[in-house]
Amino acid sequence: MSVCEEEEESPSSSCLSMKSDRSKEYPPQLSEEPGPSDTKRMKRSGVCVEEQPSCCARCQDVLKDPVSSSCGHWFCRQCISSDWDQSAPSGHSSCPQCGERSRSSSCGQSVGLQEVLQEHKMSLRRRCEHVTEGSDEAGGGTLLNRIYTELYITEGHSGEADVQHEVEQLETASKKSLHDTPIRCQDIFKALPEQQRAIRVVLTNGVAGVGKTFSVLKFTLDWAEGGENQDVSVVVVLPFRELNLIRDEQHSLLTLLHVFHPTLQKVTAEQLAVCKLLFIFDGLDESRLSLDFTNRKFVSDVSQKSSLDVLLVNLMEGNLLPSALVWITSRPAAANQIPPKYVDRLTEVRGFTDVQKEEYFRRRISDEERSRTIISHMKTSRNLHIMCRLPVFCWITAAVLEHMLTTEQRGELPKTMTDMFSHFLLVQTQRKKKKYHEGSETSPQELTEADREVLLKLGRLAFEHLEKGNIMFYQEDLQQCGLDVTEASVLSGVCTQIFRRECEMFQKPVYCFVHLSVQEFLAAVYMFHCHTNNNKEVLKKFLGKKSSNPPLDVFLDSVMKKCLLSRNGHLDLFVRFLHGLCLESNQRLLGGLLGLTEIRPEMIQRVINNLKKKKINRYPDRCINMFHCLMEMKDLSVHQEIQEFLQSEDRSKNKLSDIHCSALAYMLQMSEEVLDELDLNKYNTTKQGRLRLIPAVRNCRKARLTDCDLSEAHCEIVASVLKSNPSHLTKLDLNRSSMSDCGVEVLCSGLESPNCRLESLSFWLCKLSQSSCDSVLSALKSNPSRLTNLDLSYNYLPDSVVQQLCDFLQSPHCKLDTLGLICCTLSETSFASVVSALKSNPSRMKHLDLSRNYIMKDSGVKQLCGFLESPDCRLETLKLCQCVLSEASCDSLSSALKTNPSHLKELDLSCNYLKESEVQPLSDLVESPDCSLETLRWRSY
Repeated sequence: MSVCEEEEESPSSSCLSMKSDRSKEYPPQLSEEPGPSDTKRMKRSGVCVEEQPSCCARCQDVLKDPVSSSCGHWFCRQCISSDWDQSAPSGHSSCPQCGERSRSSSCGQSVGLQEVLQEHKMSLRRRCEHVTEGSDEAGGGTLLNRIYTELYITEGHSGEADVQHEVEQLETASKKSLHDTPIRCQDIFKALPEQQRAIRVVLTNGVAGVGKTFSVLKFTLDWAEGGENQDVSVVVVLPFRELNLIRDEQHSLLTLLHVFHPTLQKVTAEQLAVCKLLFIFDGLDESRLSLDFTNRKFVSDVSQKSSLDVLLVNLMEGNLLPSALVWITSRPAAANQIPPKYVDRLTEVRGFTDVQKEEYFRRRISDEERSRTIISHMKTSRNLHIMCRLPVFCWITAAVLEHMLTTEQRGELPKTMTDMFSHFLLVQTQRKKKKYHEGSETSPQELTEADREVLLKLGRLAFEHLEKGNIMFYQEDLQQCGLDVTEASVLSGVCTQIFRRECEMFQKPVYCFVHLSVQEFLAAVYMFHCHTNNNKEVLKKFLGKKSSNPPLDVFLDSVMKKCLLSRNGHLDLFVRFLHGLCLESNQRLLGGLLGLTEIRPEMIQRVINNLKKKKINRYPDRCINMFHCLMEMKDLSVHQEIQEFLQSEDRSKNKLSDIHCSALAYMLQMSEEVLDELDLNKYNTTKQGRLRLIPAVRNCRKARLTDCDLSEAHCEIVASVLKSNPSHLTKLDLNRSSMSDCGVEVLCSGLESPNCRLESLSFWLCKLSQSSCDSVLSALKSNPSRLTNLDLSYNYLPDSVVQQLCDFLQSPHCKLDTLGLICCTLSETSFASVVSALKSNPSRMKHLDLSRNYIMKDSGVKQLCGFLESPDCRLETLKLCQCVLSEASCDSLSSALKTNPSHLKELDLSCNYLKESEVQPLSDLVESPDCSLETLRWRSY
């Protein structure tokens, strides 16, 4: 009896259904083409090589999307989906044919493939179960499950990415009410009850150090341990920092998996097709690939080689493995590389809540009294408390304060950011020494010459790449700054917790600072050292000046000017640190690292005076940074004056300087209470001062930004508020404020946001161009459901713009009940279109102002009366001032109101030069008990 005959009775195989194209018809095996050894193995297992099973054990049809159980049965996935036992233990399920409890997963893998994937799980578990906070020392690390503190993750995005420095994003986010429904990182692919669509691609935003990578590690570890997301067959982690190392190579998706996860080298293209994969691309902001979603090459075969960027784009678009899940993490500024249409869910990691901060310190510090002291001190400084939303800053804070609390001469605990980082630098460079005497002028723990040399080289690296926007570094980057990449230098005990080797793929190490703020601090230290030591080449390159080294106040003033011209504030924290380093306490603490200098009190005062008098107002968020610089220099005068201003009963008497306005804007937007109204004209200040107040719009319900020249930067702030989650703004008044077309276009990006809660919008006398009008109405049409009040008065509206307005009015989702079109020079065509739109949707409009549209005249009023006569008309207020109306218009209006007398309460016909006899029919209606008309205005003023 042949092997085939022996197996004829078994349902696991059949010699009766042989097919010539086995690669398409037969269930996949571990090897793509069986050789002699494969044949021998298959015969021993009782399966004929030439006669693989090709029909489903359930439906007896040709196998489609094959699923296997280890008892030998093959099925079409669709025909057994309802019977498959989902309640079985993880990794097991009951065979629908024989009921045997068989070891298989949701993709119906063969036993051999399961063994490969189990080995992959074990490999990922080993990689993720131990983590290090700030150090890559051999043997270091802590169990992730022991220290992991749940992070606050929400669906959606705050909308601040392009406007604020990441630290400022933390500041504004820290006071937002945490009413959003949080999402566990393990649940990001699970749709909420009200969401109907499947979630395939998730983009997770979060500022540097907020916990994105830890979330990835936790997700992966829970999966590898068999606890969460067991419907996923394979998790593939591909950090961008590692992909950068092979960015010039050609790969297929399959070889990419083999290179980065050697445990998957036996997995074939056919096996990938029947498995549910999850690709995790961590750190898009670190990517040096160019993701082009418009002119990319189409790739759908996992075996087809291409450039990495093309592979990634096709995977995200769904051309490659369309059933695979994709998770991308990024800092906010880089997230726009992925077009929104390819993202099914946008989430944001917001870091620790106040409760989670305290939980972290209690987990991190075993001594209960010490942890209480640290938590208490953290709360005394608003800046430190805000920064502790970042897990990495909590680690820095714990490292510094715990070290200081265990010494006999601890001195004053740090209260500013510069204080904290100065101590952190010294603690880390001296951590192997037994004692650390902060504040001792003759401390024996001063930095050695070797320490200073390494730190200044790191500072140069930090500074040069801060300007470029890089936070990941490679060997060539270090060498350009004179850093020795051997263990004895860069990775010695001096700085492993400041600058670390992040990973080592292909014998190419990748380096980074433990956090962006550490990079910014060291960059400031390096720049301060360059100024002190008169490094003309560096100063000239940075400041663009040919003169010799300027005095400290002039130097800092020049740096501030450059910072104020930055759109996204990438130098804000760097400049704060520069000013904080001026203080004698930090000079003494860091010793020779800053250079030999003695800063006189009068020099410090000149620096402070420059901050208070600076007049550049291009970007109001940058101006707020000058207030932060004062706080870093421990000058509290402006802060105290604003506190007194907020407590005063008559604020109009207090003249506010520009720096006062910046401080006030910061304090208003940081207030726990949402401001009911921000009216710029109520503040006694200069025109420039009022512009500096605009960031406070982030924390108000009504904003009156009138009589201003709003730059594109100001419009960006308002747009970010409309996009934010939550957005408190419901009323926006821009009357008599000029804006460029680009500014209006930016503003409209906020109007289009699903987070926009605006109910009232006024562009009265804004001199909008046709392009701007088109942008506004296009935005309103795309998101019409909340706005109830729109005023476009005193803006020229050509026929094409009015047609867009009419399309908006006719939308079934439009809720507009108040419309202002005063002096819009409407043509006869436009006016007819407006009346037609009102007739088609008559029940919503309650207040309509068409004053000073001279083309209307009697014929226009007659058209309008057709709307008033509609039984569904609910108009309560109608204003037709200065419209060149005659007695005929009054007769038409009187007739319409007699036909439908129940709603109109106010009619304004002022400045039409009507005689009393001409308006008498309307006056009679006011007196009539059968008519709702209460107010009639008709005299000329």
